[in-house]
Amino acid sequence: MATGTADNAKVVVDKALAAVSDIATLPEVTIKIIEIVEDPKSTARDLHEVIKNDPALSVKVLKVVNSAFYGLPGQVASVDRAIILLGLSAVKNISIAASIARLFKGKRISEQFNASDLWRHSVGVAVAARSIAKCSPHPVMTDEVFVAGLIHDIGTLIERQAYPDEFATVINRCYSAEQDFLECEREIIGADHQAFGVGLTTKWKFPRHLRAAVGFHHNPEALSVELRNMATLIRIADIICCHEQIGFYLTASNDTVTEEMLDLLGITSEQLEELRADLPDQLAEAEITLA
Repeated sequence: MATGTADNAKVVVDKALAAVSDIATLPEVTIKIIEIVEDPKSTARDLHEVIKNDPALSVKVLKVVNSAFYGLPGQVASVDRAIILLGLSAVKNISIAASIARLFKGKRISEQFNASDLWRHSVGVAVAARSIAKCSPHPVMTDEVFVAGLIHDIGTLIERQAYPDEFATVINRCYSAEQDFLECEREIIGADHQAFGVGLTTKWKFPRHLRAAVGFHHNPEALSVELRNMATLIRIADIICCHEQIGFYLTASNDTVTEEMLDLLGITSEQLEELRADLPDQLAEAEITLA
């Protein structure tokens, strides 16, 4: 499939989303949670009423809240207490993480690609982005950043299912030669994983800043100032994880973290190296928490 215009890419994305309804559908409870949290009139009680009716989700929320990941004192035994301690937004993000983990399953389509490899990479980027956000003097919600990291490459799941042969060709070509992954996707599939990710997260009615991070994590400079910081955080975290070959690493393996990126977030290269050194331990902890 030849490289096309933005209109052609939209047709490719829309066709793929229509064909993979099982991936493109979030659990109803997650959609409801997002709606509640995005509604300024909602309360903690509204959120609790939804979560308590989904036992599996309730267990997952309590597991995450009580993990070393959040570092809260003592054991939190109820969802309503978790909501009070963490806030609506954090619980929303835990719910999203629990919902999307199930999508990263499926057969291997290439020697270099397995959905579980993509999950490991996504968790790595989430962990790295959260650490970077904590170092940055600029206000960035670390829970939102973590979810942005988890979903940044979710468009590749659409490619894998809707265009498995073409996607395998992209992977094999980029593995055997130093080609730009996104250019290769556009040439062979007709759209890149950012475009598929935006299509999917728009369908899911995700908040604007999460959609922006998914759709522009390879080119955050194209975003407005308001949205650029989070996408840049994901960009840096993605490059680090690809260089460290954490999970599926081809999408940004040829890219480098620039001084401009670091300056935008107000962090130093020394801080970044410290984060890189801590990443394996933090990744192992997060994988256990999200399992």
